[in-house]
Amino acid sequence: MTPLDLGRFLSTIVSERVVHAVMVWGPAGVGKSSIVAQCAEANGLDFIDVRLSQLAPTDLRGLPVPDGAVSRWLPPEFLPTGGKGVLFLDELNMAPPTMQGVAQQLILDRKVGSYRLPDGWFVWAAGNRKEDRASVFEMPAPLANRFLHLDVEADLASFTDFGIANGLHERIAAFLSFRPQLLHSMDVRRPAWPSPRSWMMASRLLLAGLDIAPAIGEAAAGEFEAFTAVYASLPDLERILDGKAKSTVLPTEPSARYAMVLGLALRARTAAQGLNGFRWLVKRADAEWVQLYAGDLAAQLRGRGQIGLLAAMAEKDQEFAAFAASYASLTGHGAPTS
Repeated sequence: MTPLDLGRFLSTIVSERVVHAVMVWGPAGVGKSSIVAQCAEANGLDFIDVRLSQLAPTDLRGLPVPDGAVSRWLPPEFLPTGGKGVLFLDELNMAPPTMQGVAQQLILDRKVGSYRLPDGWFVWAAGNRKEDRASVFEMPAPLANRFLHLDVEADLASFTDFGIANGLHERIAAFLSFRPQLLHSMDVRRPAWPSPRSWMMASRLLLAGLDIAPAIGEAAAGEFEAFTAVYASLPDLERILDGKAKSTVLPTEPSARYAMVLGLALRARTAAQGLNGFRWLVKRADAEWVQLYAGDLAAQLRGRGQIGLLAAMAEKDQEFAAFAASYASLTGHGAPTS
């Protein structure tokens, strides 16, 4: 499933109070941990991230202390004692078998030693797969059988929505639309390679005026640099968005066209600018380019609280209304809003 699908699935589990433990599988850097944390926050739940690979069995079970003629186990302070939330066992299959065995009681019985997990808490976990060359242990069959198993893969649309909402540099968004294969491209021979996580790191480096190769590797950074040269040669996008560049020509070279279409969508700050970009583009490009613009424009304006105004404008503009009817995601009707 895509990261967006995973977020919806987990939110439904919360709303329907499905208390079965969940195991999220996926390659490194795809955003598993971030999606779980965002889901907890969106549903008003506390969030506790426990890295089992960094713990010893006594760290989870607690320490025995004398109490008269018997000993009692004092649970660790990081385990919740009330409220509602998500107890997230990250990197579960990186923990050694002895640690997974202790965790099994918590996952199965919602208790360990004398500790009992409060009723308002969900137990979710995540781990990398063997084929991702991660240093993982085999999950015991009895433990695996306690989980609902969800597989998540990198997805450009999900990442673009997330990235736009979290300040992703527009040149990176445009580049990945042109080269979606580089959204997640693991290279086990190199320490730095492209992934959704490393592209967000690259965005911060780019905003700081630094080289992005330390985040995504030399090969991907070289391609991005070449694309940046194309991006720098584009016409004035602000004039198009302000409705003042009716004579500007849409480039014919594919990378330049991707850069221009995505640049228009990402720079549109208001519904009025988005409409100007649409009017300019629909007269110059085929439907697939307009659709590309529309999808990213919707994500951009939704994040700015302008999507309702865009929908209202669609009712008054014949060209815009006709396109919005074909692609409902432009106004948000019948499309995901997360």
